[in-house]
Amino acid sequence: MTSLSALVQPPAPSPSGAARFTDTLWQQATSVRAAIDELEFLQQLGSGTLPVPAFRYYLEQDALYLAGYAKALALLAAAAPDPQAAAFWASSASTAVLVEAGLHEELLAGDRLHETADPAADLARTERAAAEHSPTCLGYVSYLIATAATAPYPVAAAAVLPCYWIYADVSSRLATDAAAVLTTDPDHPYARWVATYDGAEFQASVATARALVDAAAAAATPEQRDRMTEAFLLASRYELLFWDTALHRVPWPV
Repeated sequence: MTSLSALVQPPAPSPSGAARFTDTLWQQATSVRAAIDELEFLQQLGSGTLPVPAFRYYLEQDALYLAGYAKALALLAAAAPDPQAAAFWASSASTAVLVEAGLHEELLAGDRLHETADPAADLARTERAAAEHSPTCLGYVSYLIATAATAPYPVAAAAVLPCYWIYADVSSRLATDAAAVLTTDPDHPYARWVATYDGAEFQASVATARALVDAAAAAATPEQRDRMTEAFLLASRYELLFWDTALHRVPWPV
């Protein structure tokens, strides 16, 4: 995501050998991560068997999400306690808009995601209004933006971390399946998506984000650290819902 990871060093281990705060967050989210691993959406994504409409819908929602996520990151950059942290979050906001959203637009524009057996459906798709936020997408981005705007910096940093870390974790485990798909089909859109988030640069950005959250926790009050855990868990639940509702949609009631 950014080459600025080298500017941020992980906090030194405590003399007692205690786990990093982010290790504790990861452990607290065990049940949520297990549920994510079992999602039908991700299993089909890795094997390349996910229905095309589900992946297209996911990308449309993710493009909307990235626009909101970039706003949350920009707010986080403004609240950062030092120039290095501010530079990382600001650069990440730019990457979310220019690089990641660009990949989504490229995939959505390709013919592979618009191949159906119903020409009339294709025409209706091209003529329909721009995608609108699903309830899950709107809830997630609204939570992140509100947290970045109103919560203390450590809490906001913990809230944005699952998007980095869970994406990287999922992608690293789907990478083997994606590599097999790309061997036979180099332009397969699902595999290209997985390969992007399993790349070394994105993995490096996760390490930097973790280091910043660890540093924030070290400077936080006990009450703020409790809120950091709550924020990390809530955002992790939204990650679960975001993927699941791409395949099992939950429309607006009216």
